[in-house]
Amino acid sequence: MNKSESYICDKIERLDTFLAFHIGQTRSQIVQLIKHECVYVEDKKVTRPGVKLKIGQTIKVEFPPAKKEPALEVNFDVEILYEDDDILVINKPSGVTVHPAPSVKEATLVDWLKHKGIRLSTISGEERHGIVHRLDKGTSGTMVVAKNNEAHEFLSLQLQDKSMGRYYIAVLTPPLKDDITTIESNIGRSSHNRLKMACGSEHGKYAKTMFKALALSENEKSQLVACKLFTGRTHQIRVHLESMNRHIIGDHIYALSPKVEKSERILLHAYIIYFIHPSTKKKVSFVANFDEIIKNKVNEKFNKEEIDEVMDPEYIMHSFTTDI
Repeated sequence: MNKSESYICDKIERLDTFLAFHIGQTRSQIVQLIKHECVYVEDKKVTRPGVKLKIGQTIKVEFPPAKKEPALEVNFDVEILYEDDDILVINKPSGVTVHPAPSVKEATLVDWLKHKGIRLSTISGEERHGIVHRLDKGTSGTMVVAKNNEAHEFLSLQLQDKSMGRYYIAVLTPPLKDDITTIESNIGRSSHNRLKMACGSEHGKYAKTMFKALALSENEKSQLVACKLFTGRTHQIRVHLESMNRHIIGDHIYALSPKVEKSERILLHAYIIYFIHPSTKKKVSFVANFDEIIKNKVNEKFNKEEIDEVMDPEYIMHSFTTDI
């Protein structure tokens, strides 16, 4: 028997908008439910998503049985940095995609969350349970996951007003010329390579990144830097570095030439995350340690005492201005 739910309309609005809010699915998912004759208004089957509802009308949805997809094997674990009833803060491993997509054939972070039975928000739909923001597949580090819709909405607003943010650490080559470097430019899809983004795109969006030099390698060919994003564009750090003829070691998309130094993974890590807690309304921050690959690369290239000093989170956070 199909599961069904009923809802009472409390204001005049479109059917698809009403259901998207009440059952936590996207408008396109609602359209599919209507197309498959699963939605009734006052016990009459509805065929159009744009039907205007009246106050007091009863809307019933008969949910079709979920298709049994073969479960993907979750063959990785994720370090939990903090957890309470509202949020989960994690250290995402490199090589893990955040949420499912048609092109993704392996288990994702969302699969891991479901596998662990962690209660998550539904505001972004089934495939993006709890996901407020993302990291590229190769990038490791701090992420916050929402465990209920109220926390999700509160955190999403912080992405917009910039009260949430992250400080990244990268190993790049060649070193930057200045101690502090700020790049501002529009970023959009590259017209030459669909896998890449590029600066100066006519249809691009404004982006700003600030880089702080932390340490020079012993052979002076590479550099440890902290990166502060003031906007959240795809590949933003990598694109802005490429605009200065720099790249992150292990980055095979934005690399300068085939002869550059190789690495098992891109040496880019979201080191610190900060935001205002949804319940306490206090500013909190969390630090995620490097995985073994980055740790070994850093220890191999840089003076350990110098690294210990510049990797202090307070030092990094006070190295940047937060004004846009």
